[in-house]
Amino acid sequence: MQSFRTEIENPIVERDIIELERKIREFREGKLPEDKFKSLRLARGVYGQRQQGVQMVRIKLPFGKVTTQQLLRIAGISDKYSTGNLHLTTRQDIQIHFVSLDRTPELWAELEQDDITLREACGNTVRNVTASPEAGIDPEEPFDVSPYADATFRYFLRNPICQDMGRKFKMSFSSSDKDTALAYMHDLGFIPKVKEENGQTVRGFKVMIGGGLGAQPSLAHLAYEFLPEDRVIPFIEGVLRVFDRYGERNNRNKARFKYLINKIGLEEVMRLVNEESIALKSHSFEIDNSIDFTPSLPEPREIPDYVIENNNKFNVWLRTNVFRQKQEGYCGVYLKVQIGDISSDTARALVPLVRDFSADEIRVTQGQNLLLKYVREEALPYVFTKLDELGLAEPGFNSVADITTCPGTDTCNLGISNSTNITKVLENVIVDEYPELIFNTDLKIKISGCMNSCGQHGMANLGFHGSSLKSGKNVVPALQVLLGGGTLGNGEGRIAQKLLKVPSKRGPEVLRYVINDYRSNKQEGEKFNAYFDRQGKDYFYQLLKPLADLTTLTADDFVDWGHQEEFQPAIGVGECAGVMIDLVATLLFEADEKLEWASEAMEEKRFADAIYHGYTAFISTAKALLLDKNVKCNSQNSIIEEFDKNFVAEGVFPFEPDFRSLVLQINQNKPSEDFAKSYLEKASLFLQEASSYRKAQRENVTL
Repeated sequence: MQSFRTEIENPIVERDIIELERKIREFREGKLPEDKFKSLRLARGVYGQRQQGVQMVRIKLPFGKVTTQQLLRIAGISDKYSTGNLHLTTRQDIQIHFVSLDRTPELWAELEQDDITLREACGNTVRNVTASPEAGIDPEEPFDVSPYADATFRYFLRNPICQDMGRKFKMSFSSSDKDTALAYMHDLGFIPKVKEENGQTVRGFKVMIGGGLGAQPSLAHLAYEFLPEDRVIPFIEGVLRVFDRYGERNNRNKARFKYLINKIGLEEVMRLVNEESIALKSHSFEIDNSIDFTPSLPEPREIPDYVIENNNKFNVWLRTNVFRQKQEGYCGVYLKVQIGDISSDTARALVPLVRDFSADEIRVTQGQNLLLKYVREEALPYVFTKLDELGLAEPGFNSVADITTCPGTDTCNLGISNSTNITKVLENVIVDEYPELIFNTDLKIKISGCMNSCGQHGMANLGFHGSSLKSGKNVVPALQVLLGGGTLGNGEGRIAQKLLKVPSKRGPEVLRYVINDYRSNKQEGEKFNAYFDRQGKDYFYQLLKPLADLTTLTADDFVDWGHQEEFQPAIGVGECAGVMIDLVATLLFEADEKLEWASEAMEEKRFADAIYHGYTAFISTAKALLLDKNVKCNSQNSIIEEFDKNFVAEGVFPFEPDFRSLVLQINQNKPSEDFAKSYLEKASLFLQEASSYRKAQRENVTL
C-alpha cells in the first residue's frame, strides 16, 4: 500500500489517504474503536454492505459530471477492485460494491490520478452537490448553474464546519423553473433567477430550505425569492454552522436539518443564521465566471456508414431521449440505464463514441441515467446505431417505463425486500402491455428497498418501498404502495401518500390496476396527480384492497423477486446516517487532534478554519467530561448548556461569566489572526485542565 504515495500530487489528498490506511491498520489491530472507525471511513466514501467483509465505495461526482478519461478510470477500478459493475445513483454518484476494506486506500489513490474523490461521499457531511444534468445546455435556463455547484462543492469539501455534523446535508442546483434537480426535497435547493437592477441583469437564486425524503418526508420552505449570487456561499456556511451547533446528535432518526426547523421554526433558524454572519470566512463570495464550463467539443468528422435495423425504435428514441440544446445545431442525448447498472465493458465501449461525436463530458442524472451533450443533429442516426449495439438506446427516458430504484437487498444493510428485480418486471409490463406510455412523462414510478427513500419513492406519482407482512408464522416480502407525489416546479413538490401494503409478487397487479383505472376514468387532458386528487386516497385504497388479501397467498408469494428460497427478513444496521461516538477517551483524543488541525490552519493563515477547529475542540472536551458524569446531550448547544450546569455552576471550572460566553465568541468576532490565537489558547488550556481533572477523578475512584 506504500506505492501510491509517490503518485499523488496533492499533499492534502495524500494525507487523507495515508490517514485512512493508518486508521484501517489501527482498527485491525484493535487500537481504534469500531464506532470511531466507521465515522472516519464513511466520510471517505467507504460504506459497509449487507454482505460481511466487503464494502461499497461511493465515488463522488460533483453535479454528476464525468469525463471520458474519468469514466475509463472508474471502469478499470471496478474491474480491479470490484465486480465490473458501475451503479449510477440518484445523487449523481457512481458506486462499486464488494470491495475489500484493506484495498480502499490504494483504490482511492488510483482514482485521484484523474481528479476523482471519495471524500465526504458518505457520513455526517455535506454530500455530493447535485445539479440538473442539462445545466449549460438547457434551453430554458437563465444561466449555467454548473459553476455555482462546482464552487459549492469545492468550498465545503474538507471544510471544518461540516466534517462531523449530526447527520448528512444535501444541496442541489436546478437549471430552470422546471426544478429537475428537485430543490423542494433538499436541505438547501437553489433555482436560478435574474432581475434587472439599474439597467443591468443581476443573477441570483430562489432558495428552498429544509426539505428531505427519508422515512418522514418534508417539503422545503422558502428562504429567499432572490438571493444574489455572491451571497450563496456565505448563506450556506451560516446554515451549516447553525445545523452543526443546534442539530440533534443522539436520535439519528430526528437529526436531519428538517427536524431542527420543525423544532425551533424557520424564523428562528434564519435568525441564528444571520447571527453567524460576523464570523463567516466570506461575507461575499464571487463565483469565478471566467472559468469556461463548456466541455471539450469533438472535431467535425465524417460520419461512418451505418444501418438502422429498426426505424420505428429510432423514431421513438428521437422523441423520448433527444432534445435540442440552447446551442444551435446540437442535441442532448439521454441514455436509459436500467436500474442504474452499467458494466465496465459497456462504459469502455461507450467512450470512443462520446469522444468522436459528443462533448467530453457525461452527466449522471437523478434518474440513474446518463446524458451526452453537444451531439450534432446530423450524427444522431449513427449515434443511435452505436448506442443500440451497446444496449443504451432504449426509448422512454423519464417516462413511466423509466423506473428509479436503489440497490435494496442486493447490497444494502437496510433493504427489506427486493427493489431491483421488481423494477425490471414492472418496466417489462409497461413496455409489453402499455407501449403508448413510453411517451408519458407525467407518471413517475420510483422504488426503494426500505422506507428511507433512496429510490425517491416519497416523491413518486406511484411509489413502492420494501416491507414485509406477517401471515401466520411466516413472513411475506411486501411492497408499501404510495400515490400522488411529484415535482411541480419552481421549488414546489408533492409528497406521496401511503395507501397499503401488498405482497411483493403482486406489484405488477398494482401497476395494472392503477394504470387501467386511470386510463378508463380520467377526464380529457387530466394528469395523474389531478386524477388522484379528484378521486381521493380512499378510492385508490378500495381499488387496491383486494391485492392486500393474505387469505389468497400462494407458495410463490413467500419468495421475493430474484430469489429462489423462502423470504427471511434480515435487516442490518444502516450506515447512511453515520454513527455516534460516545467514548470519553476518544473524545479527548479528538479534541487534541482538532487543535493540531487548528495549528496547521494558523500556519497557513486560514484563520476561520483554525477558529472552527478550536470550537469543535471545546465541544469535544466538554462532551467528554459530561459523558464521564453520565450526562447525555443531544446537540452541541445542549453540551454548552449542560457543561455550565454541571461544571461551571458547581465551581469545578471557573469560567467568567460562563462557558457559553467563552465558546460562543466564535460567532461574535471576525475571523482575525488575533482572535484566532486567543481563542485557540483558551481551547488548548481547557483541554489540558479537562484532561487533568479526569485523570484526578479516575485516580480518586481507584483509591
